[in-house]
Amino acid sequence: MREFTWPVRVYWEDTDGGAIVYYANYLRFLERARTEWLRSHGHSQAALAQDPGILFTVVSLEVEYRQPARLDDELEISCRPQPEGGASLRFLQSIRRTRPQPCALLEARVRVACLDARTLRPRRLPQFLVRILSAAGHG
Repeated sequence: MREFTWPVRVYWEDTDGGAIVYYANYLRFLERARTEWLRSHGHSQAALAQDPGILFTVVSLEVEYRQPARLDDELEISCRPQPEGGASLRFLQSIRRTRPQPCALLEARVRVACLDARTLRPRRLPQFLVRILSAAGHG
């Protein structure tokens, strides 16, 4: 599947006292990129919670921090989904600095499960996701 990218700038609230991005805030950037990937295919998380009544939740996460991001850096967050079973996806994600000096900052593998919004039990991926993944050669 073609890599989806989402640009972001580092703001003061993303950083610690030394103007370096606080380690947990990288997870927020990753989450937002996955949400924007879904939105780029015409679906919002809020609408999916209503109809067809599904939620996505992170069930595992591997992160390798390589370099720090700093205040005012311009970043590019990527995600590449891959099917993993009938009710989950694995996202290969990265964070790269694009300005001022291009550099790979972080690599992550995020496993996301599809859950029934009412019962919070696993539920098969919706057909629109199956179609997206199949069209990209992952079906």
